[in-house]
Amino acid sequence: MAAAIGVVFGDIGTSPLYSLKEAFSPAHGIPLGPSTILGVISLLFWAIIVVVSLKYVMFVMRADNNGEGGILALMAMAIRPLDRRATVAHVLIALGVFGACMFYGDAVITPAISVISAVEGLEIAAPHLSQYVVPITIVILICLFYIQRHGTDSVGRLFGPIMITWFVVLAIMGISHIFREPRIIAALSPYYAYKFMETHVLQAYVVMGSVFLVLTGAEALYADMGHFGAKPIRFAWYGLVMPSLVLNYFGQGALLLADPKAIENPFFLMAPDWALLPLVILSTVATVIASQAVISGAFSLTSQAIQLGYVPRMKITHTSAQAIGQIYIPVVNWMLLFIILCVVMGFRSSDNLAAAYGIAVTTTMIITTVLVAYAMSGVWRWRKAFIVPIISLFLIVDLAFFGSNLLKVAEGGWLPLTIGAILFFLLTTWAKGRHIVKERTAADGIPLEPFLESLLAHPPHRVSGTAIYLSGSDTLVPVSLLHNLKHNKVLHEVTVFMNFQTLDVPYVDDADRLETRDLTCGVYAVKARFGFNETPDVHSILRMIEDRHDISFELMDTSFFVARETVVPTKLPGMSVWRERIFAWMHQNAAKPTDFFSIPANRVVELGTKIEI
Repeated sequence: MAAAIGVVFGDIGTSPLYSLKEAFSPAHGIPLGPSTILGVISLLFWAIIVVVSLKYVMFVMRADNNGEGGILALMAMAIRPLDRRATVAHVLIALGVFGACMFYGDAVITPAISVISAVEGLEIAAPHLSQYVVPITIVILICLFYIQRHGTDSVGRLFGPIMITWFVVLAIMGISHIFREPRIIAALSPYYAYKFMETHVLQAYVVMGSVFLVLTGAEALYADMGHFGAKPIRFAWYGLVMPSLVLNYFGQGALLLADPKAIENPFFLMAPDWALLPLVILSTVATVIASQAVISGAFSLTSQAIQLGYVPRMKITHTSAQAIGQIYIPVVNWMLLFIILCVVMGFRSSDNLAAAYGIAVTTTMIITTVLVAYAMSGVWRWRKAFIVPIISLFLIVDLAFFGSNLLKVAEGGWLPLTIGAILFFLLTTWAKGRHIVKERTAADGIPLEPFLESLLAHPPHRVSGTAIYLSGSDTLVPVSLLHNLKHNKVLHEVTVFMNFQTLDVPYVDDADRLETRDLTCGVYAVKARFGFNETPDVHSILRMIEDRHDISFELMDTSFFVARETVVPTKLPGMSVWRERIFAWMHQNAAKPTDFFSIPANRVVELGTKIEI
């Protein structure tokens, strides 16, 4: 559980640093008095209860795709009962992909605002160091992304005890001020939230965007479920995280009731003078950890998108022998760091970044609600009489937060929207391009079994050894075989056509992974099935074939034939030429099949082929 606390709850656990201060920002025009303080604290409390405790922890985390969470895993589960050609399925796929793209927008903003808000505590503890806030933030972020290669489990074990200390400190700080101003406890009643919204209608609508800051991290909590499992996350939330957060928010409210001037920075002003510098250090470490939740989620999401065919192949490193979901993707890691550093240097303060925060998360939350509704109906087979009131409640809350965050688009909300839109364009371009390539290949392809029958009627010279042809289809002749026959005019004694298939489940049991057909005369067709959270591995497939069939593979006597495709943009129907050029560039820069499938480079024969799209 400690490792889960160290990774999963960092984002939502550091929201007290800036949420209440932003809610009472002078730009909102809310008078700072007992009724408004009780009203805002009540809004914060009930937002946590409804969105995190009820929606995510109780309902959304039930929508695990064989233990895996995240919006793409949820999308794959929601469309499973549907006809893939149906309009509803296409809409849900588009929503899932767009929601995933918006998650990346959140993954950019979260580390930036979390770390910089903590380092800003120096402005109170040591005002003369305020000019170093941005440089210190940059150094901390570089160190955080550098250690990602050691893996989520190692990072979690390192961060877990620190985050437990952080939540205990949050609770102690809150309790000490609640005892001084016990009237803040009245904010537990939803009456004060209702009264606040009734009295300050326009301001309340605007402030909802700031109230939403207490919820950021809920989506990352769901995305990281595959790393640790649902039970440890639920136990940690109800047993430690939620009570600590609620106590701290109520403590900040109590401080404001006693001293409204503390709104300058209520979190750090809760601490006594002697504890201020240690609190700045602890909060800085905690916000570094907060970034871990979305970074881990970004790795998981990218891996799923690669297997589902929405992202080009990338090198994926598995960092744990025990937990297959714990991975590290270098390209994503360093691209995220670059963009985040640009954001920090551009916005330069947590107040500026707060305007950019929220719109991406609210968009993803709405899409999650829609997908969960389809999962409830199509997968769980719940009755509509039960589904409608639950989903309606969640949608009303989500849309309210979404509407209030739309008001911040001009102030900074454009940033995650822009990131999400660019990524959505690239992901859909890749998926569309792959579909066109498959169609062109199928149109020009030769059926496998009739071809073999004709070939072996007058066979070419058979040479010793094993040839494995990686193919995108299990029914067509691999282009690499045609080139080998054309140029070398030989056929190996053992010839294997290997095809990889990705299913809409995160993991595939070994019993269902392999399908082998003995075609004729030492020629075999192998179909290997993998889940969208697994990385295909040729070595493991060869071992499975040896165990199940009377075939032996001597690696030094085995050659892997791969067709190196070059995509040529044309004016053929499909996509516009400029979009085809973008797809061709993505195709050219994707990881080589030899790297992605873990094939020894010295055993690979690449044969080039051109495909016009």
